[in-house]
Amino acid sequence: MDRSGFVKLAVIALGLVVLSFFVRGISRIVLSVETAELLQAPIAVVGFVLLVYLFVRATLDYVGLWEIENPDA
Repeated sequence: MDRSGFVKLAVIALGLVVLSFFVRGISRIVLSVETAELLQAPIAVVGFVLLVYLFVRATLDYVGLWEIENPDA
């Protein structure tokens, strides 16, 4: 993975987390609170897991164990 791919994944992960809040808010207008939470949960979990993966990957890059390639080098 190069740095541009890392940034793209970070933007996607943050977008998923924000999308989950929109899904929950819009669903609460039409559906019950429990149903809205059930619709939001998978999106939020995928976004959160992706953010955790990116955090671990960045930490391993900082330590020097798993390098994130620089496309300019």
